[in-house]
Amino acid sequence: MSALRLAEAQPPDDEALMARIAQRDTQALEVLYQRYARVVYGLALRMLGSAEQADDIVQETFWRVWRRSATFTAHRGTVPGWICGIAHNLSIDELRRQRVRPGQAADAADGAALAELPDTRSSVDTAAIENEQRRLIDTALRQLANEQRQAIELAYFGGLSQSEIAERLQSPVGTIKARIRSGLRRMRDVLAAQQVGIEDIIEHP
Repeated sequence: MSALRLAEAQPPDDEALMARIAQRDTQALEVLYQRYARVVYGLALRMLGSAEQADDIVQETFWRVWRRSATFTAHRGTVPGWICGIAHNLSIDELRRQRVRPGQAADAADGAALAELPDTRSSVDTAAIENEQRRLIDTALRQLANEQRQAIELAYFGGLSQSEIAERLQSPVGTIKARIRSGLRRMRDVLAAQQVGIEDIIEHP
């Protein structure tokens, strides 16, 4: 039975597809591809600004889904979140590669002229990375209790010390420390489901 007919007969849920992919079911991979390839393409295109590179990211993402399917665990997040996490990391890697080889695709005859132009690629790439990181942080913060989110925002984005946060919120320092610790633990779990480490996007205040 073709992947399309399989999907039409009784659309399997994402987790069932992942289980079958782990058993090397290529038809299940095709169904998952049909379901999420457009989402992955949109994410990569938004980050890289290149249709050709976005296509490459889609192919590499689903190749990694095929190879890593056995490592997926539902309790750490959803299938689309896991897939988009792979695509996000691949796109970040590509942006970093572009930063170390700017102008590689340029014609040799244009090299001298290009060398005289200001290089804005690094700033553009950095902005794209920072925007995507902020989106991931916002998503993780929305998973927290209000008290945890408030303490973390004041510490990591407001630049306040734990004692200053305690004074502002009129809570014991120990309570603030516990809120930050438990909140970061929850954020780490949310980001890990997308294959992103919290240490990669939040520096210790």
